[in-house]
Amino acid sequence: MSAVAEPLPAHTLRPATRADLPTVLALLADEDQVVDPATVVVTEAYERAFAAIDTDPRNEMLVLVEDGGVVVGCLQVTYIPGLGKGGAERALIEAVRIRADRRGDGLGRTLMAHAVTRARSRGCALVQLTSNKQREDAHRFYAALGFARSHEGFKLAL
Repeated sequence: MSAVAEPLPAHTLRPATRADLPTVLALLADEDQVVDPATVVVTEAYERAFAAIDTDPRNEMLVLVEDGGVVVGCLQVTYIPGLGKGGAERALIEAVRIRADRRGDGLGRTLMAHAVTRARSRGCALVQLTSNKQREDAHRFYAALGFARSHEGFKLAL
């Protein structure tokens, strides 16, 4: 995955705090337009989910923050132990979002570079992700970062 760009110094990737929750939910609510975090209803279910992620050492909700403190992106990483790859962990990245009005500025590359660096420093043997088959722009983006299509995924809604 050497094609992933090095993180830009003007941005920081850090664990999300409870105060970031409305902004993260706004990013996840609509990837095509900017949603005002003040309009987001943080339900008890979201509170529980965030608390579970926040207290689990194998899960991270991470936010990309500009120097001025503005959250411009997020992603969730789950570190999965396994017997493959010599017993090394793998990092599963999900919920990747860059604020709609900031796409095309290289922030997605920065966000992913930070996440890959974090996984590498943790000792992960690989980083994996899934992407909806209809998100062709996202597929080109991940391929440009060095991610290879390797498996066919399946889901079962419960």
